[in-house]
Amino acid sequence: MQVDFYHLTVAPLDRVLPSIAEKVLGSGGRLLIVAEDPALRTRIDQLLWSYQPASFLPHGQAGGDWDSEQPALIAETVAPANGARNVALVDGLWRDEALAFERAFHLFDEESIGAARVAWRALGEREGVERRYWRQDENGRWAQVA
Repeated sequence: MQVDFYHLTVAPLDRVLPSIAEKVLGSGGRLLIVAEDPALRTRIDQLLWSYQPASFLPHGQAGGDWDSEQPALIAETVAPANGARNVALVDGLWRDEALAFERAFHLFDEESIGAARVAWRALGEREGVERRYWRQDENGRWAQVA
């Protein structure tokens, strides 16, 4: 199981999440996007419809009739009603339920860096977990630093 820590230092979540979602969906995978805050979930929903003028990422918010059909599903909890094997934790909070997936993307900013460090150390003690730490350089490009 792979956990990718993405430290948002230059580009905001609004620019990073669509890129991750495109890669997952483009490879034929499904994605569960988790955020506790309803306002953040609504913002992500709108973002995935409008982040590119010429296209959108097919998705839905959990709780609808078509959850199981959604390539990307936005939810409050780590419950993949869409059968996703990839999960993006986008509110800076690590959840151990993400360890049941093949790959987890843990996105956090400066406000939640302390919690991310705690999660990083705890996951280092878990067998079968491969951790990667990504940070943006001054140009906004991602570099793996651990």
